[in-house]
Amino acid sequence: MHSILAVDDSASMRQMVAFTLKNAGFNVVEAVDGQDAWEKSGQRDFDLVLTDQNMPRMDGISLTKKLRENPKFKGTPILILTTESSDAMKQAGRAAGATGWLVKPFDPAKLIEVIGKVIR
Repeated sequence: MHSILAVDDSASMRQMVAFTLKNAGFNVVEAVDGQDAWEKSGQRDFDLVLTDQNMPRMDGISLTKKLRENPKFKGTPILILTTESSDAMKQAGRAAGATGWLVKPFDPAKLIEVIGKVIR
């Protein structure tokens, strides 16, 4: 079973994402922001990281940069799921090492489809 780290400062969004992923057969670990996710990433391996962009303590792009600095996460898919849709923000995400960019509100079927394409 693939393990996914789901990061969002909104409890309701985390619940929706976790519900969608668990129903698709994934093991889900939730984090409340980038700093929490960073701490949890040191405790175990994940097959994919799904993170919000705008969060307190550490945003999604900063989290992506930090994860990419760790050899353990060099090849791990990182998807940014956010309300941000500007090209400049997407470019910053790519530059940080994000695998993909999804805009909220998300379509559960589309989210699972994208994850299926990038997860190993």
